[in-house]
Amino acid sequence: MTHLKEGDKAPEFKGLNQDEKVLSLSDFKGKKLILYFYPKDNTPGCTAESCNLNENYDALTKLGFEVVGVSPDGIPSHNKFIAKHNLAFNLIADTEKEILEAYGAWGMKKLYGREYMGVIRTTFVISEDGVIEKIFKKVKTKDHTNQILTEMKLK
Repeated sequence: MTHLKEGDKAPEFKGLNQDEKVLSLSDFKGKKLILYFYPKDNTPGCTAESCNLNENYDALTKLGFEVVGVSPDGIPSHNKFIAKHNLAFNLIADTEKEILEAYGAWGMKKLYGREYMGVIRTTFVISEDGVIEKIFKKVKTKDHTNQILTEMKLK
C-alpha cells in the first residue's frame, strides 16, 4: 500500500520504455501525468485498464495529460502488449521494481488465503509541477478514464 499522499511531491523516477529509451518524471514537467502501475501485460484486468486508457488517449491528451504505464514485465513483453492492443503511450519496464517500490505499488497481496509480494494496482495523477493530485487505490479497470475524469472533476 502506498505511503504517498495527495499533495506530496511525486518521487523522481527513471526507467526504460518499450523502445529502451530512458523516461523520467522530469520529462513530463509542464504536463499532467497519469502514472499507472499494473501487475502484468496481457492479463484480463491489466488489458482492460490499458485499453480503456488507450481508447480515451486523445481525449486525455487534449486535457493536457500524458499516460505512462509501469509493470515489472520486461521490454519484450511490453512490445508484444503494445503491438497486440495498439497502445499509443509508453510502458516502463520496471524489472528491478525500483519505481514500484518508490511509489508504494509493490507489496504484500493476498489471494485465496495465500500471501505473496506483487504489484498493487494503483494510479497517480501528477500535476505539471510534480505534485501528486490524486491517488487511485481501487481502480475500475474497465472504466478507468471515466473514474479519473470524474474524480478530477473534469467530467
